Amino acid sequence: MFFRMIRGTLFRQWKKMLMIAFTIALGASLASAMLSVMLDVGDKVNQELKTYGANITVVPKENSVLTNLYEVEDGGVSGAYLQEDELGKIKTIFWAFNIVDFAPFVNVDATLDDGTEVQCVGSWFDHHMDLPTGETLDAGVVSLRSWWELTEGSWLDEQLSANCADEVMVGKDLAEKLGVKAGDTLHLNGPASDKNMKVAGIYDAGGTEDMQIYMQLDTAQALADLEGRVDKIEVSALTTPENELSERAAKDPSSLTVAQMETWTCTAYASSICYQIQQVITDSVAAPVRQVADSEGAILSKTQLLMILITILSLIGAALGICNLVTASVMERSQEIGLMKAIGAHNLSVALLVLCEIFITAIIGGVAGFFAGFGFAQLIGHTVFGSAIEMRPMVVPIVAVLVVLVTLIGSIPAIRMLLGLRPTEVLHGR
Repeated sequence: MFFRMIRGTLFRQWKKMLMIAFTIALGASLASAMLSVMLDVGDKVNQELKTYGANITVVPKENSVLTNLYEVEDGGVSGAYLQEDELGKIKTIFWAFNIVDFAPFVNVDATLDDGTEVQCVGSWFDHHMDLPTGETLDAGVVSLRSWWELTEGSWLDEQLSANCADEVMVGKDLAEKLGVKAGDTLHLNGPASDKNMKVAGIYDAGGTEDMQIYMQLDTAQALADLEGRVDKIEVSALTTPENELSERAAKDPSSLTVAQMETWTCTAYASSICYQIQQVITDSVAAPVRQVADSEGAILSKTQLLMILITILSLIGAALGICNLVTASVMERSQEIGLMKAIGAHNLSVALLVLCEIFITAIIGGVAGFFAGFGFAQLIGHTVFGSAIEMRPMVVPIVAVLVVLVTLIGSIPAIRMLLGLRPTEVLHGR
């Protein structure tokens, strides 16, 4: 009898039940979409920010000490260098797969034939590496500084061109100052040797790099007799926003307990990745670029807060809609409910009957809403981040709990009204 009454109500009031299911589906779809994106947005935001450069800098330990004490520039200490042949070790750390890109840099002061002093920077452009792990990697300035614009000529291509060692890239501002263009030749006089270099292209970096000359790493090393040595390494890595634990670990890892140390090393904090890089690069100090690290944390926190607020507001709206619809349903069935009470039905039985009807409708709406929400999440992922949103299993129980809570909260006013119905008044039309 109980299930027959439920079935009868669902078929008799199918329009109203459909509206309840639709309301729940809307709330569930927004909740599942926002939760799916929120749980996956960290990696997406990190991937987007990685297009704006490195977030970790590795310098010689001696340079780091003097930089902190006397505020001198990195690479300003004679004889303080990193070893080029250790670069591949960066991809052997625990978080190797989080290392997106890296490139070494060496600064050389040179002069032109007319006495003009210029700063030359040696680095990789599109360098192919065979890693100690047996893997291969293509890294360098072209991908690490992806926002640079080529205004004239072409980029140096280490893999395709055999003449890269005799070519340079000149910054836009320096090119205007010197009056050079792609195809011209510059005679550079370095501390140890001199070379005639062809201008392969002009680039616009939008910063101080526009007054520099970029060339292949080994060419710059030859100008200053620095074979196998580099001033610094810039690393682009996918990281987790810093918190109190990571900041404390960055200052003194020995202050952590065993459990805290395990948590820190097994989480992709910038400080944890820096610590591991220092273990494989001899006499080095790795430090996160604070402006980038802080921006990642701030952007991610604000994005997640926005999605949480959207989820909460959508669920409040769904609860209000359910409240109105269920209350209207109870009012329409007031005589039926009054008759049930008059023939002996208890308040608990009547309330359970109504709640069962609502929850059956909620299950249908919740399931439809979840799949619709996952579709919305994919639309957001492809539109905003250009990639799919991963389906997290934990979203399913969270959405289920939220649907149950919203349905219960939205049904409370109707249940209270139902419990207050008096059979004598209802059956007499009052």
